[in-house]
Amino acid sequence: MSKTTPPLVSQFLEGVSRKALEEYQSVIREFVRNRHGVYALYKGPKLYYVGLASDLRVRLRHHLQDRHRGAWDSFSVYLTVGSHHLRELESLTIRIAAPKGNSLKGGFRRAQNLARAFRRSIRAYQTREAAQLFTGLIRPKIDTRAARDSGIALATYVKKSFPIRFAYKGRRHLARVRADGRIRFKGQLYNSPSAPAIHICGGRAANGWRCWQYERAPSDWVPLDTLRQ
Repeated sequence: MSKTTPPLVSQFLEGVSRKALEEYQSVIREFVRNRHGVYALYKGPKLYYVGLASDLRVRLRHHLQDRHRGAWDSFSVYLTVGSHHLRELESLTIRIAAPKGNSLKGGFRRAQNLARAFRRSIRAYQTREAAQLFTGLIRPKIDTRAARDSGIALATYVKKSFPIRFAYKGRRHLARVRADGRIRFKGQLYNSPSAPAIHICGGRAANGWRCWQYERAPSDWVPLDTLRQ
């Protein structure tokens, strides 16, 4: 992580007894009042409940009297710099640990559930496996050499159309890779990613495989060169 990138968790306090919360409110307030973060309630060594709060002191004090009051005997708090990822951090913790006291799992903002794609890949693998066992099911292979000989650089790596982007001198340029591997940029079709990149750079040399990025997963933009790895 870069030194200029703020940490997700800035401070934390773990394994504090319920008794400390009951008897030393002024001390607890000194550390967690008006602070964002995620907290965890424990019963002995077992995680019982995970929650988030914009004022951790108020929320922890509330748990001394609410429906969870007799179900935990210690707590931990994790203070964050901001609240941008609090909800997802809480959901991630609940989905992994499945605490007894949490009834809802929560969700992730803009995250893609890979279950459907994973099942499709498994079925495709099983089909190929069956084809190897029964020669009558074997289908002709795609002629990747012919695709390469066509002069379209992305032809062997593309199955469907998708957008790409290239940031240059503070401006973001958008293009689209077609299903045949050609790139459409400003109404023109290009057979390689370098050609439109050179156009953007004013005729100067540019490696389009590294300049252009595609969205491998939601919000995960990586260079086109990743397709060749």
